[in-house]
Amino acid sequence: MTTVNILSGGAAQGLVRGLAEAFKAQTGFGIDGEFGAVVLMADKLRAGTSADLVILTRALLAKLAEEQLVTPSSITDVGRVETALAVRSRDPEVTVKTEADLREVLRSADAIYVPDTKASTAGQHVAKVLDQLGIAYEVASRLKIFPNGATAMRELAASTAQRPIGCTQATEIIATDGIALSGSLPPGCELVTMYTAGVTARAAHPNEAAALIALLAGADHRELRQRAGFTG
Repeated sequence: MTTVNILSGGAAQGLVRGLAEAFKAQTGFGIDGEFGAVVLMADKLRAGTSADLVILTRALLAKLAEEQLVTPSSITDVGRVETALAVRSRDPEVTVKTEADLREVLRSADAIYVPDTKASTAGQHVAKVLDQLGIAYEVASRLKIFPNGATAMRELAASTAQRPIGCTQATEIIATDGIALSGSLPPGCELVTMYTAGVTARAAHPNEAAALIALLAGADHRELRQRAGFTG
């Protein structure tokens, strides 16, 4: 089967998976590619990795368009995703309404599962929040850092720790079996990121890539986006 190749932030993986059958029915194409930390996905495109479209943060898409790696007219917002907390499905949910609540939850966890703190949107934010809360050094030995949020959440689901917690994009939490979305980060610590898609300048299948973007962002699939964890 001919495929459209994607380089995407992990936040969009569940949504793309949910649209695969509709895309195949419409175009006859499958979907292939990589999902991971957004900075690494952008760097793969810069390094020449074959891709028909990218789904990354709005800021990164703008940079790639400036670098003539993405067709500016194709750039389309898919939706916003919040960075949120996760627990194993069998564990009590946690509620954090203030920075003090979040500080206490993180200090009491014996393992904190997060994506790459240098290359991923959520991981960078977690590192910033830990500094902001003044507990980065205290919890450093308990941070469990993985290449992307999807892997971090699978590891959280399998964790044998007594009081583990996770923090990544809500879409990655929702898409992972064995864990539950446990709530938003409190005011002052929140992060909501707009994810955006674009056809690459070297796309082998630009028309099919544009068709997939239309499905991702279209009004007909608003409910699917919401179930996957996208808002707005």
